[in-house]
Amino acid sequence: MKDAYFLYHSIGQYPAKETDLATAMAAFAKVWAAPDDRQWGYLLGQRQRFIDRWRGIINAPQGTVTTCESVTHGLHMLLTAIPHRLKGRRVLVAADCFPSNHFLLTELARRHGFTLDTVPLRQGSAHVESEDFAAHWGPDVALALLTWVSSTTSHRIDLPALVAHGRSMGSLIGVDITQAAGLLPFDVTQPGIDFTLSTSLKWMCGTPGAGILHVAAPLIDEANPELRGWFSQPDPFSWALDRFTLAPDIRRFDSGTPGCMAAIASLPALDWHAVQDRSALLDQNRHLTARIIAAADNMGLDLVTPRDESRRGGSVMIRLPDRLPAPAVLDRLRSAGVAADARSQTLRLSPGAITTGEGVDLLTGTLAAAVA
Repeated sequence: MKDAYFLYHSIGQYPAKETDLATAMAAFAKVWAAPDDRQWGYLLGQRQRFIDRWRGIINAPQGTVTTCESVTHGLHMLLTAIPHRLKGRRVLVAADCFPSNHFLLTELARRHGFTLDTVPLRQGSAHVESEDFAAHWGPDVALALLTWVSSTTSHRIDLPALVAHGRSMGSLIGVDITQAAGLLPFDVTQPGIDFTLSTSLKWMCGTPGAGILHVAAPLIDEANPELRGWFSQPDPFSWALDRFTLAPDIRRFDSGTPGCMAAIASLPALDWHAVQDRSALLDQNRHLTARIIAAADNMGLDLVTPRDESRRGGSVMIRLPDRLPAPAVLDRLRSAGVAADARSQTLRLSPGAITTGEGVDLLTGTLAAAVA
């Protein structure tokens, strides 16, 4: 089944993942259960290794990346630390953002007195065009949250153009990179953005709960996090109740004892990724997605994903005809040993490191039989 794995938009797999994960968890159990005092040094050291791996992936300076549970959690951490920037102004987001972020923004708008402006889809379009987003982006926008690659269409925004426009408007700019991190190159300094959010799932092949928040140094300086604790300080062991100060770097976004398990469980995947030829990973994806697109065309299926490689991530989204209910198609694929999923009638297909050409043949042959 592994050669027909098309779920890199969801979980992500790599060779020997099960063995690596079991080894990492066994090492944690051995240290944590030992009757000595090594636990905290080990735990926090592994968390820092996780952070440093992510810094390398997005080229983030030291002291600008920390852990969070999810993209939504990281967004909450950031926005509740800068309410003075938002009150009475607009926060801009696209209608094809990850819904969880929109759910959070709706409540924060009510609580902190900003207007949430959701850029709509064009008539008949499945994604928000970059030029439409820019058209809604005026000088009254305090902050724009950009979705680098859509989870439902794999549409990739024109990030350099949007960041340049946002800078001319004087807005804060954040980017959710979850759907392409680890596959497409990303650099928080090129173009320079104010904050970045991601998880360690999908192309990173990690585990749930291992999110990251990157905040550029100038924004860190003015952030006053709502949630704080002993790890928010320059020295967590400074316990004088009347001398609390926030750390001068990203650590001010930490609070109580940090949860480290998800980071430790994701480290084997990040270590594997760090030694891969990233160009080769992308070339493999481009080769396999091109074959899927060609097969969809031959079957007469509607492509939801942009055809231009420069305008898409690593997935191919295909709209199934109403006469073929998606659950029935997925059952047929699953029975054949093909791992995929769907959102409504949109079939989502994302080939990655363990997906093979034979797996694509199995996918397209099974799908063709269902269509016929």
